[in-house]
Amino acid sequence: MNAKVHDLMTTSVVTTEPHVSVSHVRKILERNKIGAVPVVGPDGEPVGIVSASDLVPTLKADSPVSAVMTEKVYTVPQYDDVSIAARVMRNHKIHRVVVTHENKVVGMVSSFDLLALVESHRWVPKNPPSESRRKKARRE
Repeated sequence: MNAKVHDLMTTSVVTTEPHVSVSHVRKILERNKIGAVPVVGPDGEPVGIVSASDLVPTLKADSPVSAVMTEKVYTVPQYDDVSIAARVMRNHKIHRVVVTHENKVVGMVSSFDLLALVESHRWVPKNPPSESRRKKARRE
């Protein structure tokens, strides 16, 4: 079975808005025991993401989260294969991607979600590529 993103994603996503204070976002992360929250615009579209590492202690507590959020948000549609989410994370060296449907945040997938998928044997690897005829001919 090749899993889809919606099979794996966390659907109870806590989001925030750009004008919310850094101290409020810190509380959200602590209360929910999560590592990041997507920052959404007025229509629920992703405009940024804030991780715990973005909220260094030297920041003023009343600073808006828009001052520290990462504006480049990597997203995947909920009906894509999980291999797409894995590729995005690997290529951009990130640990989570935001899942969207019609440009609205509907979930998140983390590297731990992908590890759980592999651990539960629900992911089926593709067959390795066969050796090319040229390489085989050179060895002989």
